[in-house]
This record gives sequence, C-alpha cells and structure tokens, in this order.
Amino acid sequence: MNYEIIDCIDSGTEYCPCHLAESGNCILCSQLNGKDFCDCVNWKGVCIYQEYTWNHNKAKKERSECICKIIKREEIDNNLIVLTIFIRKKLAEDLLYPGSYVFLRPTKSSRYYSSPISIMEASSDENIIKVIIEVKGIKTKSINELKEKDDIVLKGPYWNGVLGLKNIHSAKEGISLIIARGIGEAPIVPIMKKLYSNGNKVVVIADRGKFKANLIDKYLEEFSSETYNFNTLNKDGELPEDFKDFLLNFIRYNKVNLIHISGPNILTSKILDVVDEDIKISCSNNAKMCCGEGICGACSNIYDDDKMKRMCKVQIDPRYLFKGLRSI
Repeated sequence: MNYEIIDCIDSGTEYCPCHLAESGNCILCSQLNGKDFCDCVNWKGVCIYQEYTWNHNKAKKERSECICKIIKREEIDNNLIVLTIFIRKKLAEDLLYPGSYVFLRPTKSSRYYSSPISIMEASSDENIIKVIIEVKGIKTKSINELKEKDDIVLKGPYWNGVLGLKNIHSAKEGISLIIARGIGEAPIVPIMKKLYSNGNKVVVIADRGKFKANLIDKYLEEFSSETYNFNTLNKDGELPEDFKDFLLNFIRYNKVNLIHISGPNILTSKILDVVDEDIKISCSNNAKMCCGEGICGACSNIYDDDKMKRMCKVQIDPRYLFKGLRSI
C-alpha cells in the first residue's frame, strides 16, 4: 500500500451525519468539509450530504445514555474487575463486533465521569455485555464502588476501538496471529471469534504484563489453536530478543494473513518496525476518548501536514498511525 485510505466508522449508520458535518469538518464528504464540489471518499452507498440536507441541515441524533443493571461483579486481580451488565437487545446486537466499546458511569455521577470501556463479550441471546475494568483513575474508581444489582449509566454503541477493521474482516481461511499485552487481552475476544468464524487458525501470543489473573483463558481454549506466553516489552520499551525471534520465525514459516496487536502504542510501533509491509495489520485504538463524537478533541492526532485525525471516528491502517505524527 503506497497511499493512505481513511474511513469513518459511523458513515452509513444511523448516527451519520454527525456534528462534524454541522461544523464543516466531515471526515468523508468534501462538501461538508468546506469544498464546493463532490469528491466522495469511500462511498458506502449513502450520500452524506443528501442525508444532511434531508435532515434539515442538522446532525442526526447522538447516541443516548440508558440505565442498565449490573448483574454480576467479579474481582479477578488487584484493581481488576469484571462486570456483567444487562442491556437492551438492540444494543447487545450492536456491540457484537470487534472494536465495540461503551461509556460507563455511576448514576449519581455527572457525565464527566463517563469512562470508555472495550467490550470483552456481548450476547444478543442473553442481552448482556461483559467488560474488564482496570481501576486506576477517578472515573474507574467511581465505577469500582458499584455492586451487583446496582444501576449503571451506559452510552453507546461505539465501534472504533480497533484500527484496521477491514483487515480483520478480510482475513479468511489462513493463519491469524494475535499479540496481546496486559489489559489488552480483554478486547481481543470479539476479534478471536471473528477470525475463527472466518475459518482462520488463530494463534495468540499472550503477555499478562503486571497481572497474575488468567483474564481470557476460557476464550483461548475455545478459539485459539495455539497460545504462547512471552514478555513482549522489556523495561527499555524494546522487544525482547526471544519474543522478536519467535515472531519473525513464525512469520517466516507460516503464511500469516493478519497480525493484530492489542497493547500500548509502543508495542504496536516496535512490531511495525520489524514486520514486512505486505502483512496486514490491525491494532487497538489507544486514543484518549472523552466524548466519542469527534467534538472535544481529546482523541485527536496532529500530523506533519497539519492534518488532524479524530481517532474516535477515523478508521486508518495502523501502518499510517505513527507516520508523520507530531510529538510536540
């Protein structure tokens, strides 16, 4: 790939056009991005400009908050909890896909306490979701105070928790490699299920990081053909030699159709440095999510050409995530 393909996760959904169209910052529609001509990017069979006009030149409705109930709470490690939450059936159906996440907060807290949490598992049969939460800051500490049978405020669905989704969906009948570190193990469950359903042999390299608990062992037994345990980052932020050698040898002797990386950005960056350009990549989206609608700017990346990418909305190939990214 010698050019960058940019997509919008909400394009063609009931949430498009959004507030970015109202402000002249639409990711895909040229006319709703200040231009005088139609130069559509990634046409999805729906004209965003027409939808905007038909909606009286206004954004469509935002995702709404709803009150849900915690039906199970488990403490599986130090500062690590699993919540099982009962939700509406339509919402459960919308959260089945890789990259899905929601905003959660206690009912007594203001919207400033809403915390973005990736979906580990969703069931449209039982109308539930399961999430793993690492208790670290003010937002997650407030959620940690909730008990079973307590109400919790949920806002969603959101879908941009993974970058390179097209590569995941197109990976079929091959060998797919997943590399997960720490809390990054939780959101790989929907990805394993998708790759498995596509007829792939799913191989997982698991690094528990600082955690002792087995976060997703039962899912690994069901969907992973092989699981290997490695330390994927040393204290200097480099790939340990044994892990790097295993990774390169695995790629050399297997026809890998996808590598998915679920961990910190430094892990994704270091792996991209050593993996051939012709191997498809997907990775976790580690942008700081605050509003999820492209408005607040918390998730924005600025690149050398002064181009802004609102990472709560933009779908890009991970190989372009760090190219030209400004550090200051």
